[in-house]
Amino acid sequence: MSDDNNQVLSPEEQFRQQALDYHAYPTAGKISVELSKPAETAADLSLAYSPGVAEPVREIAQNAENVYKYTAKGNMVAVISNGTAILGLGNLGPLASKPVMEGKALLFKRFAGLDSIDIEVKHRTIEEFVDTVANIADTFGGINLEDIKAPDCFEIEKQLIERCDVPVFHDDQHGTAIVTAAGMLNAIELQGKKLEDATIVCLGAGAAAVACMELLIKCGAMREKIYMLDRKGVIHTRRDDLNQYKQLFANNTDKRTLEDVIEGADLFLGVSGPNLLEPEALKLMADKPIVFACSNPDPEIKPELAHQVRNDLIMGTGRSDYPNQVNNVLCFPFIFRGALDVRASEINDAMKLAAVEAIRDLAKEAVPAEVLKAAGVDKLEFGPEYIIPKPMDPRLLPKVAKAVANAAVESGVARIDMPKNYMQ
Repeated sequence: MSDDNNQVLSPEEQFRQQALDYHAYPTAGKISVELSKPAETAADLSLAYSPGVAEPVREIAQNAENVYKYTAKGNMVAVISNGTAILGLGNLGPLASKPVMEGKALLFKRFAGLDSIDIEVKHRTIEEFVDTVANIADTFGGINLEDIKAPDCFEIEKQLIERCDVPVFHDDQHGTAIVTAAGMLNAIELQGKKLEDATIVCLGAGAAAVACMELLIKCGAMREKIYMLDRKGVIHTRRDDLNQYKQLFANNTDKRTLEDVIEGADLFLGVSGPNLLEPEALKLMADKPIVFACSNPDPEIKPELAHQVRNDLIMGTGRSDYPNQVNNVLCFPFIFRGALDVRASEINDAMKLAAVEAIRDLAKEAVPAEVLKAAGVDKLEFGPEYIIPKPMDPRLLPKVAKAVANAAVESGVARIDMPKNYMQ
């Protein structure tokens, strides 16, 4: 490929132009609104708007639950951001976050049939952001928060869960945690270890890191065996610069560096930056280690290098061009699908753990030909290079959504029973 000056473009430049063209043509953006009812005749319009629209208005005014019968609320998710932590690009503002939020809306529709609209919020304080979202929340069946910096994201989600009557879910926290937990539990099973015995090193202390560790603890990990590191090194009890979320992982230890804590460790999770796990540090890990290097686009250690250093490890990354991609799309569309289908008031721990188990179990099933074709491989079976399903696996929707919906009913947060023959 060449540009107008007949200069040969590098692969990176070609991809950049392809990405820009994808978003710009044939129409700008990635989502649009389509009509679900006929609107061709005067009779159609009299039903769609005045005077016919008055009838569902009256029904909803008499019983608010009728909004699910007469409007699209029950199949609608808002994807909301303030642009303070966009991908790995940082605080670039609300407008810059719009392509990502549109992408999230695309994924909701593509994988779970959920209609979704992106909302970018400009605000000065956490309270302003929360007020804005809480005041529009009833429009939607669920709220997906995205790309909000830590520690603000923790307080924002907490307040919105308390104030909103629909499920609120910060995907950067919980989606990452669910897929990470599913993969790590399968990996630790393959390595012949137990989570409660494992020493865990988490490089990174933001929203994803905290959520991943908290969910692993709910799965059986021991808090005192977790070492979390931020830019200043090991988070320990004698530091006086920790926010309340980092304090949860302050370890009573004299260890201060990554090399100190990784010696003898069983699990490594990287949610930090590129090339931060040196080969010498990887060598210090226990036999049969598990390494999830999830920094994007460049992992904490490249798989090729990691496998040169250790031939006994199981590895995952955030990239689609390596085995074991830790990808949030494995869970968030289906979690919302299940939650909305039983009108859950929240997405609770029981629902998150149900999603973990459903994703885990699917990786152990025989992989159909259509998934192999989409993945561009001849064979996939449960093992070191296949510990979590592929994102294009159509079985994720029925399995995860049903598990989540059932957990919502059993934990008492569903407002209606699971429909008969749901996802069959």
